[in-house]
Amino acid sequence: MARDPTVEVPPEEVHHYNDIGEVPWDIQNYWAQRYKIFSKYDEGVWLTDDAWFGVTPEPVANKIAEHMAQSAPAGRSILVDAFAGAGGNSIAFALSGRWKRVYAIEKNPAVLQCAKHNAKIYGVADKITWFQGDCFEIIKTHLKDLAPYSVLFASPPWGGPGYRSDTVFNLSTMEPYSLATLYKEYSIFTEHIVLYLPRTSDVKQMAKLVKDGQKSVVMHYCMEGASKALCVYYGGFNLE
Repeated sequence: MARDPTVEVPPEEVHHYNDIGEVPWDIQNYWAQRYKIFSKYDEGVWLTDDAWFGVTPEPVANKIAEHMAQSAPAGRSILVDAFAGAGGNSIAFALSGRWKRVYAIEKNPAVLQCAKHNAKIYGVADKITWFQGDCFEIIKTHLKDLAPYSVLFASPPWGGPGYRSDTVFNLSTMEPYSLATLYKEYSIFTEHIVLYLPRTSDVKQMAKLVKDGQKSVVMHYCMEGASKALCVYYGGFNLE
């Protein structure tokens, strides 16, 4: 039987699991939370096995999107998502209706395919422009002219699930990019930066990057009575 050309076929490393028996043992605990990660999971959400670790849970992504929409300066109409992953945050930003355009960057081509596919499921594919490659290079080469109109959100890699064992997470040794590296690179593009970091991140390290007279805000995002992660808002976000 010929394949239906209207049906998307995922790349080899991309999956939509339908039963826990299909799921590798090391991500089965994430499978149990699939509807918190993507409420429309059963509509055909795609993920690579590694992407399960990095997706922002949908309620948290929606709350971050709400805060950024409400607090960003009025003249800023572009949102750049520097580490789009499987699309959780990019989709939430697009759904907020606040941004003229969302520009989403992802290095891994298979994960980017997931993000594009998932954005279609949520009905926002036409609101997002996708880039495959290194976020620092894409920002410098393709998005530099948008800097005066942009805010930047980044949910960088944290070095794997091992971060959970740290009482205080050291942002200076975060892999593959330290907090200082991220802030230095992004502040060349815009002063309006939001970073999504582990809930145990060292607040003193975040504060050291704030210049005299400037304001930053750290907000924890919780689910079911527990902090899942935090965001540090640098620049002119009006969060009260």
